[in-house]
Amino acid sequence: MTFANFIVIQYRLLIDRMPSIDSLTGGNIIGFAMTFIAIYVPLAIIIGYWHRKSQWRVEAEALFNENRIGATMWLFVIDLIDGKITEQEKKEMREMLLKITKGNKIPKSEKFDKDNKEVNK
Repeated sequence: MTFANFIVIQYRLLIDRMPSIDSLTGGNIIGFAMTFIAIYVPLAIIIGYWHRKSQWRVEAEALFNENRIGATMWLFVIDLIDGKITEQEKKEMREMLLKITKGNKIPKSEKFDKDNKEVNK
């Protein structure tokens, strides 16, 4: 209904008052509606596809930048690969991940250093 209402309003306020454009649409509202739909639908699909592709990247990047636990885990994995992790750090990371998987929140009193590694309280 809203789409049909839009077509009627645009035809009456814009196309009906401009004879040069009115002749392009066949001179009646049905011709205008067909022309409008033929242009609108493919254009809406193209714009929607572009928006979905570009917006997903922006949202994914924003979520990744705000994910402190994810960043901590990735830093841990990198350090683990490089062999820079101690047994104590492995134990602390395992305990933190177990708290997360069990649904327990990590206490806010736990602080992280500049490398996002947990600092002893």
